[in-house]
Amino acid sequence: MIVVHHLNNSRSQRVLWLLEELGLDYGIVRYQRDPKTMLAPPELRAVHPLGKSPVVVDGDDVLIESGAVLETLLERHDSGHRLSPPPGTPEHLAYRKWMHYAEGSAMPPLLLSLVFRRIKSAPMPFFAKPVARGIADKALAGFVGPQLKLHFDYMESELARHGWFAGPQFSAADIQMSFPVEAGAARVGYAKYPHLAAFVQRIRARPAYQRALQKGGSYDLLS
Repeated sequence: MIVVHHLNNSRSQRVLWLLEELGLDYGIVRYQRDPKTMLAPPELRAVHPLGKSPVVVDGDDVLIESGAVLETLLERHDSGHRLSPPPGTPEHLAYRKWMHYAEGSAMPPLLLSLVFRRIKSAPMPFFAKPVARGIADKALAGFVGPQLKLHFDYMESELARHGWFAGPQFSAADIQMSFPVEAGAARVGYAKYPHLAAFVQRIRARPAYQRALQKGGSYDLLS
């Protein structure tokens, strides 16, 4: 049986959603982030040395990296290509791009935004605060903010064409892209991005997404 080592508020939520869309049986081993550091607990290292989530056990194989996990599960359990466009089609080329874009391009500026915003509010000696905040503000305004706008403008324009990332049909690319899109709602805001806002509404209305939330527990990317 497939076993998902699931960390709250993490990329492993996408794995649960995929498994629900595929209608597969699976088990969940739950882990909670440290409330102060927001890091995964050390128990995850007993499953994989990196101690990250998702970690998925499928038969004898231990799978990591959310994009690779999704692609492997689809190769093994989606022979009818319900969630992955058939190879050789334009939709499959777009699908592959978004499966890698989600973590390779979309997430780095979101992570930098989180890091620099935490630097601004982190406890430190009073004499260091103005320097740290100044550096953080310059990084956010001069680099991180423009990068976020670049990427979210791009995602908005792509969704305007079809409604889904890989074409007119829902696919696993939408599952993979859900994490940066939902994280972006808190970092960027979608008042100027109606197609991204509509995408979030559509995915959250899917029964499989809702079942995954019920099974996965706390998921507060939008808060």
